[in-house]
Amino acid sequence: MSSDIELDHIGIAVPNHNSNSTFWKVLGWDISKVSTEIVEDQKVKVAFLNTKNKARLELLESTSDESAVAKFISKRGPGIHHICLRVKNIDGLLKNLKSAGIKLINETPVLGAHQCRVAFVHPSSTGGILVELSEGTK
Repeated sequence: MSSDIELDHIGIAVPNHNSNSTFWKVLGWDISKVSTEIVEDQKVKVAFLNTKNKARLELLESTSDESAVAKFISKRGPGIHHICLRVKNIDGLLKNLKSAGIKLINETPVLGAHQCRVAFVHPSSTGGILVELSEGTK
């Protein structure tokens, strides 16, 4: 099964997409020219930065003080929020994880950015890392 799983992106919580814009620009990304998307259910505005390999960086800006990203920034400050793994069969994987006693935030997939089906695994089952599983990315 692990051969069917790839790193999709690393989610980075930011106060706004222009945070550290000089840093991103020096690396070759002009944030002002990167397309963004609002994910209403998660109350975030996302911007994906493509890297040379398949993995991307996702900048997460909260659109509400009630979003998980706003709470994350309030508690921990800006920084790495989650890693996302691209999977081929999210339903089957969630079933296997649940039967193995893995704590899930989402037992069934929800709609994420780019209309992908996503589910989050609780950090208590992953060594402290919030893991997003995504089917249908790219």
